[in-house]
Amino acid sequence: MFKESENGFIIEMSTDILEKILDHSTDEIYVVDGETRIVFMNKICAQHYGLKRSEVIGKRNEELFKQGYWTPSIIPIVMQEKKPVTIKQTTYYGGELVTTAVPILNRTKEIELVVITAHEQNFKKIMHTDQEPADQNQLPNNIITNSQKMKDLLTFCHKIALVDSTILLQGESGTGKGAFAAFIHQMSRRKNGPFLTINCAAIPEELLESELFGYSQGAFTGASKSGKIGLIEAANNGTIFLDEIGELPLKIQAKLLQVIQEHRFLPVGGTEYKQVDIRILSATNRDLSKMVENKQFREDLYYRLNVIDLKIPPLRERPEDIVPLTYYFINRCNKKYGVDRLISQETLQALSSYSWPGNVRQLENMIERLVVTTESIITPADLPDIIHQHNRNHLPLSSAGSPPLPQTLDAALAEVEKQMVRRSYQKHRTTRKVAADLGVSQTKATKLIQKYCRDLAELE
Repeated sequence: MFKESENGFIIEMSTDILEKILDHSTDEIYVVDGETRIVFMNKICAQHYGLKRSEVIGKRNEELFKQGYWTPSIIPIVMQEKKPVTIKQTTYYGGELVTTAVPILNRTKEIELVVITAHEQNFKKIMHTDQEPADQNQLPNNIITNSQKMKDLLTFCHKIALVDSTILLQGESGTGKGAFAAFIHQMSRRKNGPFLTINCAAIPEELLESELFGYSQGAFTGASKSGKIGLIEAANNGTIFLDEIGELPLKIQAKLLQVIQEHRFLPVGGTEYKQVDIRILSATNRDLSKMVENKQFREDLYYRLNVIDLKIPPLRERPEDIVPLTYYFINRCNKKYGVDRLISQETLQALSSYSWPGNVRQLENMIERLVVTTESIITPADLPDIIHQHNRNHLPLSSAGSPPLPQTLDAALAEVEKQMVRRSYQKHRTTRKVAADLGVSQTKATKLIQKYCRDLAELE
């Protein structure tokens, strides 16, 4: 790297070395050329947004901006002013950035490159003591995703939001069916009307009918003297989302069918029908077609609810969403609890390798727990045992962009041994606990740690 010259030593630096240096920056670094084509993005910038650099380099900045990764765009400002500019940006996962763009001019004073650096604001420093964190129960303005499956699904949602057809959202528990329902409502002509949700599995059967359809004066013992309107009437001119629709009793299914077909219903104990103009969205993680076969769900209602069918993919089928969702939930919890937690790259890798049977909800709950229970940086040692156990049992095979597998069985076994020892030591940090975790003697654990974990021990 150093080369002697007449005036002393000069530094010769290859592109690879420069890239390594920039990849170790904790700030986002992002470079575009004079035509706003992306020519460089450092590792931390790509990871923050769940992007692959190979898929981004060469694209125009406007393409990422239109996808909502950050707002507002700093590029048009610096292109016009041709001098350094600093603004505040908001990322699509809710983070607040302080972003600086510095133009590099050629001899004719035209912009050749723009170097953009950004770092996330420390929430504790900018939050006033009399300020409350933003309401986290607001309807989402977007859905955090880098998955092409999800992007195609969102494009489809934009189309179907413009009509009033009923929609059945299907998917495993925790995949985000409620978020999609809210998104569809936001995109619809009913967006200024109410959006009401009811979980059909969470309310006792004897109360569910009155919750949905309301009741008239004196309908039953203990009823309010003035009666009560139900959620269907309260959602008039808006949208009602019936979650866990498969748990709806057959008696109530018949009344719901009447609402869909005739736009009217009879309150409990009532004698006069009420007219209503609502859109019905429903969701389930059960197989309604089999329930129809087993006479557990009305066939006519099933087809009325299932005019448009949306299947939400589980998180394990869109692993590229794990990192941006993690940042989104950390940022939200930091604001909620007034803290400033960070997360290590090793932890992100461990989260990305996990299968997430509870989907987005499981990830959300785990991140909240980690933000509350850890200090400063979330490390692999902070993760629950279930993640470490899963990742030990599902060591990744070689894939595109990864180092090739060893060519011999002995070399492959040695690589697996190394990974297991390093992961165990990162979590437990003592020879006794590593020995118990790996099922070996403490003497052998000590030798394995000395063999594979010298660099980790030196960092302590």
